[in-house]
Amino acid sequence: MKNVNRVFFCKSLSLVFLVPSFTRSHLRFTYSAAGASSPNRAIHCMASDSPQSGDGSVSSPPNVAAVPTSSSSSSASSAIDFLSLCTRLKTTPRAGWIKRNVKDPESIADHMYRMGLMALISSDIPGVNRDKCMKMAIVHDIAEAIVGDITPSCGISKEEKNRRESEALEHMCKLLGGGERAKEIAELWREYEENSSPEAKVVKDFDKVELILQALEYEQEQGKDLEEFFQSTAGKFQTDIGKAWASEIVSRRRKQH
Repeated sequence: MKNVNRVFFCKSLSLVFLVPSFTRSHLRFTYSAAGASSPNRAIHCMASDSPQSGDGSVSSPPNVAAVPTSSSSSSASSAIDFLSLCTRLKTTPRAGWIKRNVKDPESIADHMYRMGLMALISSDIPGVNRDKCMKMAIVHDIAEAIVGDITPSCGISKEEKNRRESEALEHMCKLLGGGERAKEIAELWREYEENSSPEAKVVKDFDKVELILQALEYEQEQGKDLEEFFQSTAGKFQTDIGKAWASEIVSRRRKQH
């Protein structure tokens, strides 16, 4: 894998994320603050050679499982590298809640998981592939594993945000080893960003529905006033299911006030 080191800044979080570094023998996942003196190095370790028989052919010891081929070992290595990078989605809190002093705010992965559940439980919609919606829901914010949760309050333009996330996605797909799965992730992400399919429109609505549902829950649990999140999404739902679910959430909120 080509050694690539990229640093991304988000003013609101005051964090710098570095892509993970790998040691010779095992995966070591590191992130360091700006100004770190030692550059990250990506070093891949090849699988051990398989034992050979007297005629030079590869064989396995009796009653011992065959040593993985270099191809399967490489595939496993790429998968674990990719998944280890994605752990940042589990540990990075959503920036909007931090700015509103919400206690123990949800992570990016928390947000995407419930969106996946929304797609799972949604009724069938003519012309919409529900399975594709589930995949898109768990992919749409995946680039934030590297760039973090960039919000409008970060002072970063939409164009710059898209550039950073596109570059991060490209790195992640290369880390995964390319191939069909990486291609699928990239296509789902771009389709969502471009709002270019019926599935993208549904998932865009789920993104907003999940936001206001979480806002309602924080209001109930912590006594917050998070009206701005309801205002920012009002009138922006594109689908019947998005409008219906948002209306139900808003109705429940009115009843508690």
